[in-house]
Amino acid sequence: MLIRRFIALFAFGISLLSSGVAIAQTSPAPVPAQALPFSPRVPHVNAPLGDIPRIPGDGNGAYKMHEYHDLFSELGHSSAESHAKIEKAFQQLFHGDGQEERIYFETGANANGPLAYITDWANNDARSEGMSYGMMIAVQLNKKREFDAIWNWANTSMLITDEKNPSVGYFAWSMNTDGTPRATGAAPDGEEYFAMALYFAAHRWGNGRGIYNYQAEADKILRGMRHHPVLTATGPFRIHPDDPPFVPPDHPWPSPNNKRQAEEAAKSGKPLPFFRAPRDMAARSQTIGPMLDEDHYMIRFVPNVDANFTDASYHLPAFYELWARWGPSEDSEFWAKAADVSRDMFSKVTGPETGLAPDNNNFDGTQVVHYDGTTTPFGYDSWRSVGNWSVDYSWWKKDVRETALSDRIQKFLYGQDIHSFADRYTLDGKPLSMRHSAGMVATAAVGSFAATPGPISKAFLEELWNTPVPSGEQRYYDGMLYLMSMMHCSGSFRIY
Repeated sequence: MLIRRFIALFAFGISLLSSGVAIAQTSPAPVPAQALPFSPRVPHVNAPLGDIPRIPGDGNGAYKMHEYHDLFSELGHSSAESHAKIEKAFQQLFHGDGQEERIYFETGANANGPLAYITDWANNDARSEGMSYGMMIAVQLNKKREFDAIWNWANTSMLITDEKNPSVGYFAWSMNTDGTPRATGAAPDGEEYFAMALYFAAHRWGNGRGIYNYQAEADKILRGMRHHPVLTATGPFRIHPDDPPFVPPDHPWPSPNNKRQAEEAAKSGKPLPFFRAPRDMAARSQTIGPMLDEDHYMIRFVPNVDANFTDASYHLPAFYELWARWGPSEDSEFWAKAADVSRDMFSKVTGPETGLAPDNNNFDGTQVVHYDGTTTPFGYDSWRSVGNWSVDYSWWKKDVRETALSDRIQKFLYGQDIHSFADRYTLDGKPLSMRHSAGMVATAAVGSFAATPGPISKAFLEELWNTPVPSGEQRYYDGMLYLMSMMHCSGSFRIY
């Protein structure tokens, strides 16, 4: 789970360092191409965007009706019970035991106030994804101190300010927890949640000054996502002008994941299963542009101009509808159409029998094909897709196809055994792992917002309700998705 962006970028043939890849899994010597457990993608020319069903207006969901469905109440649980579980999860993940429970860590202060990061404990880094999730959780639960501290750390350490870095203005997607880089480029899912959390903060708490003028900061992020200039430069790059240039180490980053894999490799007598980019990659030319593809109205996997594909789990039509109303006026029509494009894409790229979405797909909805004949499977990023279309249905209720999608994936996973289904599959339903993950259980339960009410949708809600708060080494991704899903299913994740 925890090397998912590195593997994807390497396999897709994209230069890693500017793209935002922390070379967290490295080996003492370059790994021959034939030894890598993936195959580079076959070059693809995307077909033009065809006719997309447009669904204007405010729909009939929570945005218009001002009512949020408490799915747990259908199980007989009171609002007070749900809120108590959510507060317990928040306290554990944000303020629990530092070794086994929490992922939020305060680390001093600067002129803007307290600083805090969210860490991927198993990889020993801080990611724009997790930082933005932490901010979203904080604003939803009215935790302003934690929100501001995370935002302050992101601006202080992650925001790329070196004009010689072509990703300037974006947030580096992976950093060491001491604020030094593991990456010098961005991943759009972080920017998306940063922007949405900031708009909600502006509406819930009002705007302050500087980086705490939440509305202005959100507007800035959205403008950058669409209008970032196309810049070309040669690395190695810096996050800030006074930083030393970033060159990846020739050894694995210290982390629980890497330590465990080294121990397993030693026991088996096999080479370390780490990936290492060529050492000269840091000095290669990079061309970075917007995070959005103008011709297809889609979010890109990374803002590298040669990355002509997307990640279904980055598509957030529920947010895009709000940005069309609240964001910079010059981009309103783009976001309104992007919401409809995303809805249409979900129906095109998911498995027709399983409802499983791929980790990546081409802009035209076709599968990414690799030279070895394989296609991109349902992976760790993909857990989020069912939640994305189901929250869209809850908030906007514009596209009935989302009901069919939720029914399909819940039926498939239920048939795999709701207590033990795998967390990776081919799109036609062949398991690719043996791990059963709390984060995937959680997002599948959010699917009940769009699913046809019945025994299966209820079973997923029961499963989430009975799932303990994730702890231990893998608590970051599982924990973030668990807590946000609990908030959604209780009706307490709202539009502010």
